[in-house]
Amino acid sequence: MCGIAGWYDRKAGLQGQDNVIKKMSESMERRGPDDSGIYQDDHLCLMHRRLAVIDPENGAQPMTAKTKGRYCTIVYNGEIYNTKEVQSELIEMGYRFHTHSDTECVLLSYLCWGSRCVEKLNGIFAFAVYDHDRGTLFLARDRVGVKPLFYYQYANGLLFASEIQTLLKNPLVRPVVAEEGLCELFLMGPGRTQGQGIIRGVQELLPGEYAFYDGEKMFCHRYFTLQAKEHTSDLTQSIREVRELVTDSIERQLVSDVPLFCFLSGGLDSSIISYTAAQHRKRNGEAPIDTYSVDYHDNDKYFQKSLFQPTPDSEFIGIMTDAIHSNHHAVEIDNTELFYALTKAVDARSLPGMTDVDASLLLFCERIRQDFKVGLSGECADELFGGYPWYHDQKILFEDTFPWSRSLDIRRMILKDGFLPKGEEYVRQRYADTCRQTEKLRGESALDSRMREMFSLNFYWFMQTLLDRKDRMSMYHGMEVRVPFCDHRIVEYAYNLPWSIKACGGREKGILREAFRGLLPDSIIDRKKSPYPKTHHPLYFRLCAEKVREILSDKTSPLYDILNKNGVETIIEHPEKITSPWYGQLMKAPQILAYIIQLDHWFRTNHVTIE
Repeated sequence: MCGIAGWYDRKAGLQGQDNVIKKMSESMERRGPDDSGIYQDDHLCLMHRRLAVIDPENGAQPMTAKTKGRYCTIVYNGEIYNTKEVQSELIEMGYRFHTHSDTECVLLSYLCWGSRCVEKLNGIFAFAVYDHDRGTLFLARDRVGVKPLFYYQYANGLLFASEIQTLLKNPLVRPVVAEEGLCELFLMGPGRTQGQGIIRGVQELLPGEYAFYDGEKMFCHRYFTLQAKEHTSDLTQSIREVRELVTDSIERQLVSDVPLFCFLSGGLDSSIISYTAAQHRKRNGEAPIDTYSVDYHDNDKYFQKSLFQPTPDSEFIGIMTDAIHSNHHAVEIDNTELFYALTKAVDARSLPGMTDVDASLLLFCERIRQDFKVGLSGECADELFGGYPWYHDQKILFEDTFPWSRSLDIRRMILKDGFLPKGEEYVRQRYADTCRQTEKLRGESALDSRMREMFSLNFYWFMQTLLDRKDRMSMYHGMEVRVPFCDHRIVEYAYNLPWSIKACGGREKGILREAFRGLLPDSIIDRKKSPYPKTHHPLYFRLCAEKVREILSDKTSPLYDILNKNGVETIIEHPEKITSPWYGQLMKAPQILAYIIQLDHWFRTNHVTIE
């Protein structure tokens, strides 16, 4: 895992731009603390910051290859989990390898297959390849969108980077937000339309998309989308196939030249990954796996049971660690520290995010990074296998709106009248576009048809927010987190599972539970879905309220002419009135206040102007 960036200007050239290039590279240092490299000529610069995981000695970048009459240079961020298979195929075709790094595998794949190389790769990646002979730049992003890649095209050239923050280090990119970006921040945030970089002119390569840039024009192509296919396996076969797919994905992602760990919450998803990792190590005569969990100081005193968070994690973590004999580490986060990490989380994400859910993961990863720099996490099983309550509540399921942000009333409550008058129309169009573009099979039931729409909504929206969170908070501390459930084979399979099979037993993630029943303790298999833990401590709410009141009274705040002071005060004085989440399952009154804090910090520190 790394940070990548580039600047290509065929007409003006890059002479005299060394200071700008240096600032762009340095802005990615946290993503790649182990090494750095730059390739530069008169018109092109490729920048790389490295987190060394595979072949630390020989995998330096930018990496250049000259073979069979081709001459190309790559900067690459990610991990390829079928490297051996692809290497074998390339060797049979006459290509020679000088390292065992996946970087060289990706580069030679491009030299061999061109743009079709992405179809050969199983992994998480974002990379750029410059063809020296043709003068073209090839950009690509993995099918699921685990690794980020932003770009900014201007009259004479192109900038690209792993982070928006890196693009902003170049004076060509002005920190300006127009109406569309404001709708994203205030009415959809922390979610974000795919491809939307918020800053005017900044775009993101879509999940499953590649692009060619020739110095003048950019051509984009979507090589992966959700395709509807008939599912022919019965329930018994489907259970076996899910178990095989998930197990294979996890075991592929255990390959590393440095030690790795597993996140463990005691929930189904992280328990499956930790169990599989523990069994793999046991078979290979290796030491027990290390597992990590997170909680907050005094949360046992203040925990509040809800539909979305019915049980605390602690009891179930103990059951799993006893079952797999892991070397477990429990990390406890201080609530004051959590509050002060809200702004660091904005810096890490380059945008306002999921507030304390981001900030706590940032602190959690900081602690883990003292011991490890590679881990496995259970993100995305809920989106793929129907884990969220909105899949199972018939009223919410068939509501014609985003299920994790069903109403804009709370958002309008904190905004001044007349701000973003076309906002509802904007949000509505984004929702409708996703549903309309969802591929279905003719003759499907109304339920299965709607479940495909729900899958698309969750895959292209909610899941992307969580993947963005995991990448940014972990990479801020130079730590790579792998997400086995995001294997594209699992995505394709899950998309085509009929709901009666996916939710077998009438449970959320029913088929996933049955796939690992008998392997995990029954109490874990049957545990009701519980999300990432949040703090329930009143101190955190009080600190957020104090800071928001400070922002409301500060005429220099960028939010001063945007926020409705009375509406925000109502949330502070009567948090119990916020009964439905602002976003997802966890963002209620404390998190709304925290989001205001993050917005204020983002506008200020990036000197963002509204036009």
